[in-house]
Amino acid sequence: MKTVKEIIKSSIVSIGIAMAIFCIVGIIFDIRSGGAFSMEGFGFTKMVLGCLAIGLGFGVPSVVYNNDNLARPVQMVIHMGIGCAVYTATAWYVGWLGDRSDPGQCLILLGAQLALAFLIWLGFIFFYRNEAKKINEKIASMNP
Repeated sequence: MKTVKEIIKSSIVSIGIAMAIFCIVGIIFDIRSGGAFSMEGFGFTKMVLGCLAIGLGFGVPSVVYNNDNLARPVQMVIHMGIGCAVYTATAWYVGWLGDRSDPGQCLILLGAQLALAFLIWLGFIFFYRNEAKKINEKIASMNP
């Protein structure tokens, strides 16, 4: 039961991050286009569903960090491998990789988007390391 709650919690956080990034990027595109940014053919719906998929793609596999039988590097490869694979497939499907006939543009956009995913992941790593440090210091101060 604890694992299900953890999966739900991490999925909600991941979906929230994906949706926030989607909204920020949408605002940037709207400003750059002078207010003429528009989508047709259910483009918005596809992109929102893509954000949900990406949130789940990064959120659900994070449960691997609860398995103490796996080394931390293996956990990280599993989590980021699944998340980035889901992200790449979704980005390709919804059209976030630019002009598909220009492989260079696709690779640059994909690289930038995956770099952002790793920056978010690093933010979580630093946050949880800091939390662990605070907890350990509190425990150490309680024991003479």
